[in-house]
Amino acid sequence: MVVAAVAAVGFLVLSGAQKAYACSIQWEPSPTASPAPGATPRLGYVVPDLGRSHVAVGTIVRYTICPPASGEHYTAAGAGPIQPKVYGPEDDALPEGWIHNLEHGALVVLYRCPGDACTDAGQTAFKQFFATFPVSPICAIPPARLSPVIARFDDMKFPIAAIVWDEILPLQTFDQAQILAFFNQQAERTNPEQQCALPSASPAPAAPSASPEPSGSAAAPSGSAAPSGSAAPAGSAAPS
Repeated sequence: MVVAAVAAVGFLVLSGAQKAYACSIQWEPSPTASPAPGATPRLGYVVPDLGRSHVAVGTIVRYTICPPASGEHYTAAGAGPIQPKVYGPEDDALPEGWIHNLEHGALVVLYRCPGDACTDAGQTAFKQFFATFPVSPICAIPPARLSPVIARFDDMKFPIAAIVWDEILPLQTFDQAQILAFFNQQAERTNPEQQCALPSASPAPAAPSASPEPSGSAAAPSGSAAPSGSAAPAGSAAPS
């Protein structure tokens, strides 16, 4: 009986210490080519899609890369999607929860402890960012409905990460302007559960008309205009 009691206590201790998720590797960005002169730099890195299956609340998920920008997640009130807010260093905000926010087009900002983000000053900066967060770039979703989720996540190789579905912007410091630029450039474009219809791509410009006949060519018959080449109608791009 004593041995059984000790074993039971040991199991409870291990269960309490076990993480609610696991990581196969900590992701690192690969070098990318510099943008062409005059081109708008593309912010963030596309990472492998890890799926979007729902799992029961309490399931321990192993993510292929961390921080995950997709993957298995919870779907239950309060568990996923989770409430957008600043989660302090001692608060629980599991990836199984905030990945569901990403699936709907949200921005998630993660910070690693120890580090500047875990200090009082760092947490104050997060709260100011949250208080002034704009509507989403495509669906105009009001702040604090899905975004932003700001939470501690130690299993990554950089101090700060801004994430939308399948895209990560790694940062060494909390750069609010860069994070907002990333959100405006990439959010609500790749997430599988769209909250509104995406705008259609701009139509391609019409091809120029054919050049006129060179000087000295035979005149057209009287009363008729020399035919000029017509441009093919510009095809509308398929919705993105």
